[in-house]
Order: sequence, then C-alpha cells, then structure tokens
Amino acid sequence: MAKAFASQGDMTEKKTSFVEIGDGLWAFTAEGDPNSGVIIGDESVMVIEAQATPRLAEKVIAEIRKVTDKPISHLVLTHYHAVRVLGASAYGAPEIIMSDAARAMVVERGQEDWDSEFQRFPRLFEGHESIPGLTYPTTTFSDSMTVYLGNRRVDIMHLGRAHTAGDAVVWVPDAEVMFTGDIVEYHSACYCGDGHFADWGETLENIASFDPVSIAPGRGDALIGRAKVAAALESTLDFVESTYRPAARVAARGGSLKEAWDAVRAECDPKFSDYAIYEHCLPFNVARAYDEARGIDTPRIWTAQRDIEMWEALQG
Repeated sequence: MAKAFASQGDMTEKKTSFVEIGDGLWAFTAEGDPNSGVIIGDESVMVIEAQATPRLAEKVIAEIRKVTDKPISHLVLTHYHAVRVLGASAYGAPEIIMSDAARAMVVERGQEDWDSEFQRFPRLFEGHESIPGLTYPTTTFSDSMTVYLGNRRVDIMHLGRAHTAGDAVVWVPDAEVMFTGDIVEYHSACYCGDGHFADWGETLENIASFDPVSIAPGRGDALIGRAKVAAALESTLDFVESTYRPAARVAARGGSLKEAWDAVRAECDPKFSDYAIYEHCLPFNVARAYDEARGIDTPRIWTAQRDIEMWEALQG
C-alpha cells in the first residue's frame, strides 16, 4: 500500500492575513493556502476567488465587512479548480465571471476535479457539506472584459496558458495592481498538474509587461512593491522550468515516470523543498511535465482513482 499523499496529513490550520495592497485593494492570504482578492469600488465590491467552501468564504467576507459595507456585486474566478470556486454560494448572487475556457473545464472535468482535490487535501474543504454543487459563471469572456465598480475600472484578461488553459488575471489600472491567481506564487509550490509548461514563461512575461506595483498571488504573501513582484515572477519561472527540464530529458530518452520523478526531485528539492505544498504538488507536477514532454498538449483529467494509481506507480 502506498503511503498517503503529503496533503492528506496536513491538518494544521493556517493563520490568515488581510493586507491592503493598494487603495481599496486587499489580499486575503493564508500561509500557502488559497488566497482571495478584494477590490472596493465607489459603489460595490469585487472578490477574486471564492475559496473551496461557503464556510471558508465566510472568513473572507468577515474581513471585507471590517473595511466596507458596500455590496459584493462581482465574483471573478481565475480558473476552474475546486478549491477556488466551490464557496461561491456564500457571496449571495453576484455576477460570477470566468473565461470561456475555464467554464468549458467546469463542464468537462469539474466534478472529477472536486472529487480528486477533496481526496488529496481534505483540510481545504472545511464545511464541504454546505457546497450546493458545481459553480458555473453567469458571464464569460474570451480575451478580455472590463467592469466598472462605479468609476473604478477593472480589466479581466486571459494573458496566456499557465496554471490552466483558462487562467484569468485581474488588473486595476488606477492603482497598478494585479491579481494573478495561481499563475504567480510566492514561497509556495506551483501546482502544475493541469498546467502548460511551454506557455507559462511567456504568460509571466505578459504579466510583467504591466509593471505592477503590487500583486496578490494565488498562494503566499501579498507582493507589495516592484522589487518583491519581480522576485516572485523570477522564482515562479524558476520553479516551473526546474520541474519541466529534468522530466523532459527523461521523456526524450524514453525513460519512465518514476525516472522523471527522481530527476525532478534531484533538481527541485535543494531549491524548493521548504515551499508550501511542495510535497503535495510534486507528483502531479511530474506527471504533467512528463505528459507534456511526450506531446500531450491537453492535460489528462485527474480523477480520484487516477491520483491513487499515479501515486502508487511513483512509490513502487
């Protein structure tokens, strides 16, 4: 019997923070657990990322209510993963925005992802019994759209594939602040199990081209100041490339998934082993890197059963 996933034993509650990263812009962070973002406009509030359950979403809402009583009118979901979207019902009935590609992934693999993530990381689904079902957007976009929260302009864009094929970022031009979802992480492993390694670097360059003064990343501390933003972009790229390169070398010579696992560990452990959720992400990252290097462009759907089979192969 293979040992349990690292995440199954991670039951320590994380300390949350609510940090202002620009005028009326806030990052809800949780020591490497999924972050959320908040944009306060003249008339209403936009939230980025719903959290995994309504109970966890209530923690975000409680922080919002400490700084504003304006209604929550919009909820942006940067991608389809269960830990980001299943808490949406806690926000009432806002306009829920996703990219077209992200919505298609909810349809194609949303339930499988929910089952898989719940099995892998039960602590992130506190109050899971209150989830009413899959979350679907009420509004979608292909390349970009603009929302006005009163006079405050918010641009929601797809800048390229990275963490998933449908990643969205949220840009607030008056403050030069961006909410990147899991395209950018800070001192946290990138989850690449549904990722696109070959595209990720260009997408990071597209983010950098906005020259944001601050970023709310998908996981890890808020990035306040251009120096910290640059450091996070660099470390995220290093993580992605350090995962893909050794797996691709193994795949090119016809090596096995287990050989790819060993090669990636040899390169990544010395640099990233102290990152949040590193051990949780690593097997899924290696499996996806190995697939992409063998020409599989669309990530294969993770199911609870596939998770177990992959993990047993790596342990064997």
